[in-house]
Amino acid sequence: MNRIKLNNIIKKIFRNHGLSKNHALICANALINAELVGAPTHGLSRLKMYCDRINKKVINPKPKIKIKRISQSISHIDANNSIGFVAADIGMKQAIKNAKKSGIGLVGIKNSGHYGLSGYYAEQAVKKNLIAFCFTNAPPAIAPHGAKKSLFGTNPVCFGTPTSSKIPFILDTSVSVINRGKIRFAARTGQKIPEGVALDKYGRPTTNAKKALKGVQLPIAGFRGSGLAWMVDILSGVMTGGNHGGKVKDPFDDFSGPQNIGHLFLVLKPNLFVGNYNQRIKENIKRVKRLPKIKGVKEILYPGQSKFRRFKKNHKKEIKISSNIAKDLKSLV
Repeated sequence: MNRIKLNNIIKKIFRNHGLSKNHALICANALINAELVGAPTHGLSRLKMYCDRINKKVINPKPKIKIKRISQSISHIDANNSIGFVAADIGMKQAIKNAKKSGIGLVGIKNSGHYGLSGYYAEQAVKKNLIAFCFTNAPPAIAPHGAKKSLFGTNPVCFGTPTSSKIPFILDTSVSVINRGKIRFAARTGQKIPEGVALDKYGRPTTNAKKALKGVQLPIAGFRGSGLAWMVDILSGVMTGGNHGGKVKDPFDDFSGPQNIGHLFLVLKPNLFVGNYNQRIKENIKRVKRLPKIKGVKEILYPGQSKFRRFKKNHKKEIKISSNIAKDLKSLV
C-alpha cells in the first residue's frame, strides 16, 4: 500500500479513537517508520492493540500531560496514561530543548505506555547534532539470573550519536536474545522462533512461539544481560515513578489498568569536552571500518547503517500489508 495513503488511514483510525490531530500524526509517523526500517513487529501489527487499550480505557486518548521543570537541564513528565508515542515524542523534544540550553537534557517520564522503537526517538536528537540515550522498561519477559520466573522486561538499551555523515550511529537493542515483538509476530503468523532464545513454562527450551510467550525469554550474555535488564528497570521505572519490578502490564493481555511504563531520556551536546567531536567520531568509525574482514564479510557496519539503508530502500516502495493487518485496518476504520 502507498505509504502516504496508509499514513492517512492510520491517522483516521487514531482520530476515530479520540486522539487529537497532532497526536494521531505522531502515532502514525512512528508506526510507518517501524515498517520502513524493517521492524514490522513494532509497526502495524500493534495498531489493534493500541486501539483495544483505548477502547478499554487503559490508554487516555486526551491526556493532560504535565511537564515539571526541575532545573535548566532536568524535566519530569507525567504523561497521564497517554499512548506511549505521544509521551516519548514530547519527552524527547523536551530533552533536546534542555540540552540545547545547558549542554545536557535529562527527562524522566511516568504514566506512559509502549512507545515503539527507542531508536526512533534517539534519531530525533541525532538529527539535531546531539547524542542520546533512551531507556524504557516493559512487561515481564526475562527471568532474573538464578530465578525461574520472568520479572524484567526485554528493556531496550539505546544510544545514538552524529557521525559527521548522513547516516547516524543508532544502537537500539533489547537485552533479550530477540525482542518480544518478534516472538509475538511469530506466534501470530504460525512461525517458529530460533533455538536458544526462550524456555516454555516448564523451563524447557522451545522453538514454539506461543509456548515461549507463556514461558521466559533468555537474556543476552547470561547474568550480564539480566543485570542490564535490571539496570534499565531501575533507570526508567524506579527513578521516574513508573511501574517496575514486574508491575508493567502486558499490553495485549492485561486490561486491568494502565501500564504506567517509565522512560528516561538523556541528551548531550557532543562537544561538551572537546571541540572537534565530529572529526574524532569520523576517525573512530574509519578505524573500525578499515580493519581486516573475516571471510564472507564485504563491509564492517556500525549500528544504524543497515536500518538506514532499509529505510532508504523501502521509502520508495509500497508497504506490504499482510492479510491479518488488512483485516485489522478494515475493522478499525
